[in-house]
Formats: sequence, C-alpha cells, structure tokens
Amino acid sequence: MDAGLLLVRTILGLALAAHGTRKLFGWFGGHGLVGTGGFLESLGFRPGRLFALAAGLSETGGGALVVLGLLGPVGPALIVMIMLVAIYTVHFTHGFFAQGNGVELPLSYTAAAVALAFAGPGSISLDSALGIDLHHAETAWILLAVAILLSLGNLGLRRPTAPTPADAPGRS
Repeated sequence: MDAGLLLVRTILGLALAAHGTRKLFGWFGGHGLVGTGGFLESLGFRPGRLFALAAGLSETGGGALVVLGLLGPVGPALIVMIMLVAIYTVHFTHGFFAQGNGVELPLSYTAAAVALAFAGPGSISLDSALGIDLHHAETAWILLAVAILLSLGNLGLRRPTAPTPADAPGRS
C-alpha cells in the first residue's frame, strides 16, 4: 500500500508541480506569468498576472506537498481547488477526452487528489518521518470543502467579456 501511495503521489505531484512552473517561470514550454496572465484575462480573470501567480503557486505548492507527503490533505486540496476552476473555465465545453482539450486529464488529477486526501500519504512520507498526523477523514472533508468553496469564490471573481454584436451567433 505504501509503495502504491508513493507512486501515485510522485506522478501526480510532479505533474502538477511541472504545470505550475510552466505558469510561474515559463519552464517546460510554458508561457510564464505574462503569457498565462494574458490567457487568464481572456477567460475573465483580472488582473491576469495575479491569477496566474495564484494558479502557479497552487499547482507547484500542491504538487510539491503531494510528492513529499507533507501536510496530509493540504496538497491534494490545493490540486482539487485549481482543477475545479480549470475544468469549469477551460475544459468542460470540450467534452471528455484530453485529445480535444476535454475534462479527462484535470478530472483524473482531481480524482487522484481526492483519493490521496482520504488515503493519506502513507509511511514513505515526510508526514510519517516528522510524526505529522493529519490523516483523518474529517480533516480531508474539511479541506476539500474549503477547496470547493475557494474555487467557487475564484469563479465568482471572474468577469468574462461580453461578446460584441459582431460576435453574436448567426452574424456574418
């Protein structure tokens, strides 16, 4: 069980941390804060750079906490929070499969993060080495509920641009 948790934590955590560094620093072919900020502004998140920083820090920090097995469900909750926003704003209208930018990948990340929030990091973790015990179902429920509320709050701050009359459907 512990080896399986370590494997899932490592893959999920490194994937999310890599996505975060793409937003923060432009690593791995990313667009950095400026490019990501511009994209987020086009989705209605203003100021874009601030939202890009928050997204990058959530992904990088959440991923790092998961890889290290540190602070139990905190890292998974950060992942759930950012993935819910991504699913709603970017992926939902594209269907299921990742090939078409659908929800498949962020939904898989979300499911793995929720599972880790409840399963805990296992004995091969910093939590175990440091004697940190946050592995309780109640703690996971609370942090996941906070993540959902924060994602809803984030979406509530979003101000999409209204289409101009020239952009209206049926217009040439």
